[in-house]
Amino acid sequence: MAKTLLRSGSLDDFQAVGGGGQTVFHSALQVRETLRLRKQYALADCLAVPQLNDEGDRVDWYSPIAGEVIGWKAADETQRNRALHYLEGLQESARALSKKCLQSEKTAQQLFGALLEKSLQFPGENHLFLVDGKPVISFWGFVNLNEGAREDALDCLRYVEPELPEEPVITEIPEVEAPEVPAVTFSEADAPLLSANEPLLDAYTLPEEEPLATPTPVETVVTPAATPKTRRSRWVWGVPLAAAVAAVAIAVPLMIPTTQAESEPITETAAMSESAVVKAPDMPVLLSALPLHQAIVKAEPVVKPEEKPLTIAVIPKDAMVMDADQMRIGTTRFLNGNWRVQMDISDAHSGKAPSLRYQIQNNKGTARVVREGNIVCKAAIFSGLHQNGELMIKSRGNAQCSDGARYPLPEISCKPGNSNVAVCTARFDAKTVVPLTFKKTGA
Repeated sequence: MAKTLLRSGSLDDFQAVGGGGQTVFHSALQVRETLRLRKQYALADCLAVPQLNDEGDRVDWYSPIAGEVIGWKAADETQRNRALHYLEGLQESARALSKKCLQSEKTAQQLFGALLEKSLQFPGENHLFLVDGKPVISFWGFVNLNEGAREDALDCLRYVEPELPEEPVITEIPEVEAPEVPAVTFSEADAPLLSANEPLLDAYTLPEEEPLATPTPVETVVTPAATPKTRRSRWVWGVPLAAAVAAVAIAVPLMIPTTQAESEPITETAAMSESAVVKAPDMPVLLSALPLHQAIVKAEPVVKPEEKPLTIAVIPKDAMVMDADQMRIGTTRFLNGNWRVQMDISDAHSGKAPSLRYQIQNNKGTARVVREGNIVCKAAIFSGLHQNGELMIKSRGNAQCSDGARYPLPEISCKPGNSNVAVCTARFDAKTVVPLTFKKTGA
């Protein structure tokens, strides 16, 4: 008898696991009863009792034993270690029993072994409780969305502290004595004596430069000095000055074009006793008008792309149209209603295509399959938009048939095609993928 409510939640928030073509959740009561009949009471008492609501989309989990309830995070370290050790023992017992049943020749035993192998899977530590000090698991047979079953179901309970990096060992660095630098001293006797009245360069030691011989003379006038001493000093500095003037005279005509009249030499009438004449080379005469022709630019002809006629695809009657505006805001109101699903697949026994109907409202609904002999199979389904923009429709396990059998339902994915008409495929397994179409029906 169920005792205390531990946790409630929506089935859409988790992903069911299973084996043998069935999910653990759809056989949860049978798994607990089989454990009780095999006198595995400790293993059965660690699995909470599920109870679905009337709509079939939420489930409540009740403790099978009575006692004070403590969440896993609220328990202290001693309680956690004791409970984890207890669960590890139950996990070994479940593995041994599952392996034994899988080796049985009976199909029912093999199915129980496959389901028991995944029964201790649960989403995380928030779904484990300590009731009277013993661990009880809620949402067992489930994992988080987009995750697979863990190799060790109890890994989420083992907290491993991150290893801190080792502190570097700092050794004492020996002091290194700097080498002694010998002191350098100067005496007044070693320093050269300089006179303020003597020039740094002796004018008589400079070599004489020959004047540049050029066809066009350019006279440079130097003011004569009163004394030979003054004249000799200015002559020495006049040579580099004359060379600089000549360089400028050469460079300026190269940059500025001149005419025939402007190229005549300029002669100054001032006379000097000792003059330095620097002659510049003749400048080339540039023509004022060049034989230029007006450039003609030929424009390449513009080739217009061939306009193709706009083709508007005809939307088939009652087809499912994935509204672009609704998908942009993340809603699937276009999926609400009753649909007849047509697949290119036949029943294994009759060889005919089964009648498959989907009834969906706000991403939840029911799939109904009618097989040969009016055998009806039903299963809960849910839908939603994937991150890549595809519409996904999945079932919560295989459909339960009126004859007691199970009918596998595919995972359906749709994407907008021409005129946003849904292009859908049904995936039964990794190798079986078939196209399908949705047709709107009134009932």
